[in-house]
Amino acid sequence: MTADSLVIGGMAAFSTVDYPQHLAATLFLQGCPWRCHYCHNPHLIPLQPGDETITWQQARRHLKSRQGLLEAVVFSGGEPTIQKALLPALQQTRELGFRNGLHTGAPHLKLLEPLLPWLDWVGLDIKALPSDYEIITTNRHAGPESWAAIEALQKAGVDFECRMTWHGALQLPEQVITVGVRLADQGVRRFAVQIARTDQMLNDFIGAGYLSAEDKQRVQNTLTPFFETLNIRD
Repeated sequence: MTADSLVIGGMAAFSTVDYPQHLAATLFLQGCPWRCHYCHNPHLIPLQPGDETITWQQARRHLKSRQGLLEAVVFSGGEPTIQKALLPALQQTRELGFRNGLHTGAPHLKLLEPLLPWLDWVGLDIKALPSDYEIITTNRHAGPESWAAIEALQKAGVDFECRMTWHGALQLPEQVITVGVRLADQGVRRFAVQIARTDQMLNDFIGAGYLSAEDKQRVQNTLTPFFETLNIRD
């Protein structure tokens, strides 16, 4: 498997938010085994190329032209770890002198582990408590391996942040707080709660899921003492 097989659904040529404190280019990879109700990139779920697909060689040429200007490359999705071509792509971006970032829900730990030596930072999506993953992902096997990825990242010494998407129709404030406390108990130091973007979702039937300012502040106030950094991202 070579990096040329990577199926890329789109690229953000310049990002200040996808890799903390670093300027990055972000590649959005096709394919995801989950069907999260609030998914705001449903066009990336199929593994097959879409209308906006670019080739790895096109992406690589862009990255080479930005050496010395960009600091990092972030592989996002979809779920990037399900593509076997991700590993050789990470090796090539590291050779070009970039830091490697990854956004992943870690659905399969065995797919994440070989990537760890080539990663500098990971944004790990934690959907819910392990027992509640099916409510979010519609996949009854989801959950345990995503939480096991926390220990794998810690053992590998890879810098990471856990993030959770909060949709008011799917999670009460108390559930978000419970997830946060459990993460802190497992040694997670950085946690971000991302308010679901409801303008484009895989399942529009769940509605906007209104969250009050009071609910957001309660989560912020309760969880802040547990982490080095705790962000509520609208």
